[in-house]
Amino acid sequence: MQQLYRFGLRPLLFQGLKADPETMHRQTIDLLAWLATEPTRGAMFHQPIRLAAQAAMANLFKVKIKVSSPQSQALRQSLWGLSFDNPLGLAAGFDKDGIAARAWPLLGFGFTELGTVTYHAQPGNAKPRMFRLPADSAALNRMGFNNSGAAALSERLKQHWPESNYPIPIGINLGKSKITALAEAAEDYRKSFEQLKTQGSYFVVNVSSPNTPGLRSLQAKEQLAPILEALQTANHAGNQPAKPLLVKISPDLATEDIHDIVALAQACQLAGIIATNTTINREGLKTQIVNATGKAVIDEAGGISGAPVTQRSTEVIRLIYKQTQGALPIIGVGGIFNANDAWEKITAGASLLQTYTGWVYEGPTMVKEILNGLIQKLEAHGLQNISEAVGLDYHND
Repeated sequence: MQQLYRFGLRPLLFQGLKADPETMHRQTIDLLAWLATEPTRGAMFHQPIRLAAQAAMANLFKVKIKVSSPQSQALRQSLWGLSFDNPLGLAAGFDKDGIAARAWPLLGFGFTELGTVTYHAQPGNAKPRMFRLPADSAALNRMGFNNSGAAALSERLKQHWPESNYPIPIGINLGKSKITALAEAAEDYRKSFEQLKTQGSYFVVNVSSPNTPGLRSLQAKEQLAPILEALQTANHAGNQPAKPLLVKISPDLATEDIHDIVALAQACQLAGIIATNTTINREGLKTQIVNATGKAVIDEAGGISGAPVTQRSTEVIRLIYKQTQGALPIIGVGGIFNANDAWEKITAGASLLQTYTGWVYEGPTMVKEILNGLIQKLEAHGLQNISEAVGLDYHND
């Protein structure tokens, strides 16, 4: 079925329909949301259509739509008091507003991360702003944190799960509102966090997107420290339990800057680091011209995701793991297309993984293929649980 998607459906979606990638993305989100919605009394008339669509999707993608398949015990682990049936999650950016939040457990993901969400709703950057680079198995985007705002996401999660009894951990990725001055960033992040604190399984401070003016400058420890301190103060206030708080960093940081952020994360008692976001590096790309605009790829603003960031994100994971000796959990993201990519990041030091662009290119069955591949890797190395493979390269040095 993965071959059917790769050589049949994907070429149709990528080239044959000539559709804008953002339009296709939005339609995919809407379809998944519809398929995953449980029939209600008001929708009984449409129930036969919905069930037929669910059955067709299950047959095509070989996944269970109504009930998640149990995962192998070998892939299960606990982090931050949360249980993960498997280590592969959906990265932030795919479902910013949580529209299809019910679908991600049904498609086999062990967790998902919604957002990036900002305190103020915002439309994002001018269109077109999402492009596929098939020759590089990559995507270029400059979305600009387009989302409906923290309050809207909170309301949607209440509609999906009134008691926040999620079937898988649901993280929330927080960004700075574009209208908020850099000097007021800490307050902006804090207000988003307080709006959603009771609903997120964990939270991520996104200071590494290249698509909001000045945002990456917040990765400097002098500017990042006040943000983390403000969030941790809010996190530990009141009678509610504190939530795991992570920071997501850029692959374009120098080694010394990575060391500074890791040291700050430890000082602020963060739960972990996500490595990495998209890259602004254009070196080595096969794509020279972005067909949708006719411009050279080096002249197009935005971040590159997918295969071009695979190696660098793994390098950053290895740096963090070595610096902390495995004491600070890492979520590895960037160019994961198959079980080999996933295994490489885990053995470099990632406890959990996320995919976005790889899932678009490989199709929904990719999740099953990667999980089966990881089980085979564990068996080949004589390991009982995926946690034993974390940082294996470092321990074997």
